[in-house]
Amino acid sequence: MNMKYINDTVRRQDRLLDEARSRELLETAEYGVLSMVDDDGQAYGIPVNFVWDGEDKIYIHCAPEGRKLRAIANHPKVSLCVVGRTHLLPKNFTTEYESVIVFGEARTGLPEEERMHALHLLIDKLSPDYKEIGDKYAHASFHRTEIIRIDVTDYSGKCKRMKKA
Repeated sequence: MNMKYINDTVRRQDRLLDEARSRELLETAEYGVLSMVDDDGQAYGIPVNFVWDGEDKIYIHCAPEGRKLRAIANHPKVSLCVVGRTHLLPKNFTTEYESVIVFGEARTGLPEEERMHALHLLIDKLSPDYKEIGDKYAHASFHRTEIIRIDVTDYSGKCKRMKKA
């Protein structure tokens, strides 16, 4: 595995999320916010479903054209922010949270076999009770689906938990 868990750059070292929980969030979170620079040089973030392969790749499915793909073509370095449990504490004017941020390079134009593998990983994660139907759907809509692969270089985790009184 090439992706490195690096928390040195987290300003609040007292709020580090341990690596095991960070990996669990990457495995189980329903969505993350993909951040990139669009073709006009503007910051662009969009919520996306994703799946992590357990190694160093994250896959995202999308339409075969659009702003996201144009942005990646011009600026392949991206980040993906995944938020886990949150708990608003109004009387304390704060929120308990946990999050992971992933950094890497996005790629498109993957081989058909890898694209179909990514769709099956997504089905396994997001629709585990419908794998057979999901497979038929993946094959039927394959021609109008693009897959983005993020080759993850590093990631970090952060959390805030209030001390129990």
